[in-house]
Amino acid sequence: MNWGLVSLGFGMGMFKFSVAHWVAYHSLGAGSIETILEIFVSVTAGAWLSMSFFFFSSSLLMRKAAEKRARTLEAYLKSGEEIKRKKTFTLFNKSIVWIKRNIGIYGITFLAPLLLSIPVGSIVCAKFYGKQKQIFPLMMLFSVIYSFLMCLWMYGSL
Repeated sequence: MNWGLVSLGFGMGMFKFSVAHWVAYHSLGAGSIETILEIFVSVTAGAWLSMSFFFFSSSLLMRKAAEKRARTLEAYLKSGEEIKRKKTFTLFNKSIVWIKRNIGIYGITFLAPLLLSIPVGSIVCAKFYGKQKQIFPLMMLFSVIYSFLMCLWMYGSL
């Protein structure tokens, strides 16, 4: 077992899931089916750990962010400085809302880990669909399917 490959796949799978397979494959010279299986298991395990942590702690993280915004606003008001307002309707926010409305729960759970990172995708899924019991198993299922397809693609390129 190549522990460097496993640790790289695990670490990359926690944050940049969409490219983790290829980074591990090309950086440490995967040349056999055993190394592709190591990549599959390590990247998927890293994604699941990160997904679990950020999905179940998302309400705490969002509450802390709201408190920080409130403290910053209060500090600006006390100091008399001009308040810098951020844009509310950014292209990123509009695209996430479009995906939520048009594609729904399956689109968010499939596209969020790919287009966003695992932490941001998990928080977005929890924010929009956190009350539905099927969201977390769907996120895990789609991550396994995506990881399997990437490893199948890598196996085809051997």
